[in-house]
Amino acid sequence: MIPMHQSFNEAILGRVTYLVGDMETVLYMPSTQAKIPFENDTLLFLNEVSRLLMRDPRSKIYSDVVTLAFWLRKASMMKLRERFIRKDDNLYLGRGVAFHISPSNVPVNFAYSLATGLLTGNVNIVRVPSKPFEQVAIVVEAIQEALNLMPEMLPYIALIRYDRDKEINDAFSSIADTRIIWGGDATIAELRKSALPPRSTEITFADRYSIAILDAETYLAKENKEAIAQDFYNDTYFTDQNACTSPRIVVWVGRNKEEAKDLFWEELYKVIEQKYTFQSIQGINKLTSSYLAAVYLAGSVVEKHKDNRLVRVHIPVITEHLMDLKDNSGYFFEYDCEDILTLRPLCDDKRCQTIALLGEKSILLPLLHTAPKGIDRIVPFGKTMDFDLLWDGYNLFELLTRRIVMADVLP
Repeated sequence: MIPMHQSFNEAILGRVTYLVGDMETVLYMPSTQAKIPFENDTLLFLNEVSRLLMRDPRSKIYSDVVTLAFWLRKASMMKLRERFIRKDDNLYLGRGVAFHISPSNVPVNFAYSLATGLLTGNVNIVRVPSKPFEQVAIVVEAIQEALNLMPEMLPYIALIRYDRDKEINDAFSSIADTRIIWGGDATIAELRKSALPPRSTEITFADRYSIAILDAETYLAKENKEAIAQDFYNDTYFTDQNACTSPRIVVWVGRNKEEAKDLFWEELYKVIEQKYTFQSIQGINKLTSSYLAAVYLAGSVVEKHKDNRLVRVHIPVITEHLMDLKDNSGYFFEYDCEDILTLRPLCDDKRCQTIALLGEKSILLPLLHTAPKGIDRIVPFGKTMDFDLLWDGYNLFELLTRRIVMADVLP
């Protein structure tokens, strides 16, 4: 007999689309035993997903899928294990049922969230994006094929879709030992209308923004400027700047800024022409944003380009509310920085997440020594989307596991 949780009924669960798993899988999840973090079966399963993704010819079209596959390799997971597993006498276990709500505009985020839940020993219900991203289809197929080969992992994974529905949110939240919300401020507010059990925890990923800082002299000294342009394209255009890790403002430091700018944006535009699919509505939105910038940012100038696949708004000063005027799909504020401390209004905002840096880290030290409230990570160009269990200022291993303290009882 299937255990029926009091918040579940077939009418509610019948409104859910199951991509992996089914209603029966979900009904059994509250009674499914949590695992030890980084258990060998979990590592083998994720490695199999990696192998299947690498083998799929469609993956080669999408760098985010290839990056995911590379991250899921057992060798990569073992490095994470070495970093996060505590070598003590205590017992670590998954917290139980993890209910994940992935963002609608970042295709493979759901897979990273699922993998994190599995690595930490949890049972996972993951709401995947409703948009028809091919990346989602590729990854879901690989997960299902891996489950066919390793059916012992079936009780630990349900990938679902459903429209906005508070009753469904209520039902899944009611059995969640941890709820993980990736969708931003509005999604967090909506999900918090659905109660969690008293001992359950919640991890929220609110709306964030990121910055790119380039030292002009460092850039000019680089030989392979095409590779830098490709890296920056992957950081920004690949997700239409919808990812919280995507830089919205490009800050130039050092000498010879104008020469460096000309080369950098020229190289980036070559990549955009070759790879980026542009829609008319994006151009209209960016034109509107440019007008708003002209109204609210005195002295701002829209730099000339071949077309509005690339829009640069040069700003004379950094203001506290600059990021309230941000846009996406290739819309950048650009700032010539003579004193790194002028960036403090941006970085002292808790919404500030990542700095993509081309140059020496020492450039940032005067700013970091002011203890800004923002900035969770500083990474090279091309690495802004590289996932880790330390993310958005959270230690996901600590938050998704529980510890049974094994005290020394001998006198």
